Amino acid sequence: MSITCEVGNIDDVLIISSKITEFDKASTFKSLNCRLQDKQTLILVAKYKGKLAGYKLTDTEFYSWLGGVSPDYRNLGIATKLREVQENWASNAGYSSISVKSMNRFSSMIHLLISSGYQINGYEDNGTVDNSKIKFVKVL
Repeated sequence: MSITCEVGNIDDVLIISSKITEFDKASTFKSLNCRLQDKQTLILVAKYKGKLAGYKLTDTEFYSWLGGVSPDYRNLGIATKLREVQENWASNAGYSSISVKSMNRFSSMIHLLISSGYQINGYEDNGTVDNSKIKFVKVL
């Protein structure tokens, strides 16, 4: 399999994000930079055969804040590879757990999290079932 993961940058995230139709395209360089500024962060990008395919972002607490895989590269193990590299990075950086939220409408992500040892630890009601979020945590 030719999936590689490496440290990326905000421009990489924006390129991948622009291809993820489920996202609302609200992220801009300025908004991402403001959120990540002055914090220990990890911007992790996955490449499939050398092409940008997915990403994961984190900020000060190890909360896996944002991530996605371009539709052209789904079902190739990219999300799993990103998750594994991110978990190893967090563990090596001294974090004891990692948390993430997923919206009900992203069933593939929910299945990935549960099958990867994440446990449900909360629910965030955002007015509709599709927009509400399930909170997950995994002890590293």
